[in-house]
Amino acid sequence: MKAFLVILLAAVLCSEPGVSLTCYTCQAQLSNSKCQTQTSCANGSQACKTEVISAVGFVNVITKECTTSCEASFQDFTVGTRNVSCCSTDLCNQSRAGSVGSSYATLAAGLTASVLSLLLRDRL
Repeated sequence: MKAFLVILLAAVLCSEPGVSLTCYTCQAQLSNSKCQTQTSCANGSQACKTEVISAVGFVNVITKECTTSCEASFQDFTVGTRNVSCCSTDLCNQSRAGSVGSSYATLAAGLTASVLSLLLRDRL
C-alpha cells in the first residue's frame, strides 16, 4: 500500500505542467515605459534579454525579449553603444534604460537611433 501511494505521489508530481519564464518584451522602443508587456516565454526559453542601443548617449532604442540563450555584452562604437544584458528570473528585465522626452529634436534623434540600431544589428 505504501509503495502504491509513493508511486501515485510521484505520478502527480511529474504530471504538473511546467512553469514558463515570464519576461518583459518590446521591439525598438524609445522609452522603457513602453517596454512593460509581460510575456510568458515559450518552452525552452531560459533568459530574458534586454538590448539597449544608445546613439551618441542622447537617445536609447530598447528591445526586450525571451531567448533560449543569452550572452551579456557591451560594445562601444564611435556614434554610440550597444549593451546586452541577460537575466533568468520572472520579470527580471523590468528597467534597464531611461525614457526620452518628446520634442522635434528627440523625434529626429529617435529616427536616427532606429536606423543606427538596424545597421548595427545587421553588422553583427
